[in-house]
Amino acid sequence: MKKILIAEGDRVSQELIAGFIEDMGHVAFVSPHGKHAYETLKAGNKFDLLITDVMMPEMDGKQLVQTLRGDTRFMDFPIIIISAAIGMGEISRLLELGATWFMGKPVDKRELGDYVERSFGGRDS
Repeated sequence: MKKILIAEGDRVSQELIAGFIEDMGHVAFVSPHGKHAYETLKAGNKFDLLITDVMMPEMDGKQLVQTLRGDTRFMDFPIIIISAAIGMGEISRLLELGATWFMGKPVDKRELGDYVERSFGGRDS
């Protein structure tokens, strides 16, 4: 069982993704925006994975990924970034910023499970 932090501003998406994570046998913690997620991680709370949306108040997903990758404690921390409407160029930029994986919305449970497993060293990681 892994501890997974979900940074997502939309309540419906929070509940959906947290439910998927819990169905996989993991523990889900929800942050309402990137700044909260970063403060939670910076405070020393131990998580195994971050799932973050791109569009959020306070600190968006891009800023969150950049901030985490600029902190030596989180340089190798697995991050799945998700977004509803985004082009290939933007996906490429998100991955260049340091996101480990990208997923489109709506989030597919099977695809999410695959990326979660890959983040922990399973399935063709």
